Amino acid sequence: MNVNDYFKYKKRVVVKIGSSSLQHPQTGSMNLMKIEKLVRELCDLRNQGMDVCLVSSGAIAVGRQAIGLQSRPQDISTKQACAAVGQARLMMTYQRMFAEYNQTAGQILMTKDTILEDESRQNAHNTFEEMFRLGIIPVVNENDTVSTYEMHFGDNDTLSAIVSSLVGADLLILLSDIDGLYTD
Repeated sequence: MNVNDYFKYKKRVVVKIGSSSLQHPQTGSMNLMKIEKLVRELCDLRNQGMDVCLVSSGAIAVGRQAIGLQSRPQDISTKQACAAVGQARLMMTYQRMFAEYNQTAGQILMTKDTILEDESRQNAHNTFEEMFRLGIIPVVNENDTVSTYEMHFGDNDTLSAIVSSLVGADLLILLSDIDGLYTD
């Protein structure tokens, strides 16, 4: 089966990309070529009529690089400061790249409260549905600037699974450079 046949009957796809997959391994800077390739592929799926949602890690890593910190921060306030800078830069990059392919991206930042509280969960669901209806590609991340350790998702693999369930995705794709189990 070729890749196009695999996507043939899919209506809604969630794709998650990890921090290390967004960065140059040597410098820690954003790998714009890799991000552009991802965006191009997502736009192609969108142009085929699919609803596409991107769950993107990377806010803390991008912020750390922008601020000039040499090592990964350990304290929560520095991580949150990095996330504040990095999320803005990451979203600006996605907005610009999606626009190059005549697509509109919109940011959704979630916390665990978004899922745990019925009204918030329903509101998030309604927002996703409206974005899909309007042809907007949601770009999702955990709101690392306000999430506390006790109330965070743990990682964006978990968040992407929750988002997939919330939006009724037909397919969840996890993009990573970490070795793991591969199955079809």
